Amino acid sequence: MSHTAHIPSHRKPRRSASKLALRAGVAGGVLSTLAVAAAAGTANAAEPVTETIEMPTLTTDLSAQIAQSADLTQQAADTYESRAEQDAAAAKAAKQAREDQAQAEKKAEAKRKAEAAAKKKADAERASRATERTPLSTQSTSGSGSGGAATASDSVAPASGSVGTVISFLKAQLGDAYVMGASGPNAWDCSSLVQAAFKQAGVDLPRVSQDQSVAGTPVSLSNIQVGDILYWGGAGSAYHVGVYIGNGQYLDAANPSKGVVIQDLSGYPASGAVRVL
Repeated sequence: MSHTAHIPSHRKPRRSASKLALRAGVAGGVLSTLAVAAAAGTANAAEPVTETIEMPTLTTDLSAQIAQSADLTQQAADTYESRAEQDAAAAKAAKQAREDQAQAEKKAEAKRKAEAAAKKKADAERASRATERTPLSTQSTSGSGSGGAATASDSVAPASGSVGTVISFLKAQLGDAYVMGASGPNAWDCSSLVQAAFKQAGVDLPRVSQDQSVAGTPVSLSNIQVGDILYWGGAGSAYHVGVYIGNGQYLDAANPSKGVVIQDLSGYPASGAVRVL
């Protein structure tokens, strides 16, 4: 007997071949199952499942139509805004025009009242002057008044109604204003006053002094009579006219500072004279 025969053996007992085959088959089935599962998982991972949502696609024509519609809408908005501004401006202008018209009417009314008052006052003054007039003297006036300009012809000064009418009209305008180009009734220039005075006696004279200086018969200054037209400057180119009223005096629409006045010939000697009556 071996000296180790009494010691138990530590080796595992041998398994039978049938058991080993059974275990190998089970293991192979498990591994096959795992391999199939792994392959399926790999396929699923390579092709992920996604949900596709169908969205409408805008075509080029539709985009252009939308853009055009937006432009038209903006143009319409701009047009409405412009119209609103124009309407507001028109309303403002109409209101201002009404206010201006009302103001103008007020001024015109005030002016009419002022003119009516001035005319009434002038008429009253003219009537007062008319009652104070004295008849033209038919007596000799030689050497009277201012002297030098008076002549012996004053002694035969006509006292006819026509000359008296001219002188009366002239004196009725004393105090009226001088305005270049004016023709009465409250403002005159030199020639318009002479023209209006002789028209009272039925004589139609030219409007301007140049023509009036050659409208009648020329007379010398030494033979002038009441009612003769005096002129300053050359015959046909006179720049001023007046009417001789006797006593070495004449009546004229002198200038803007004097108006219609009586003046002495000695202070402003005339250049010539014409007689129309």
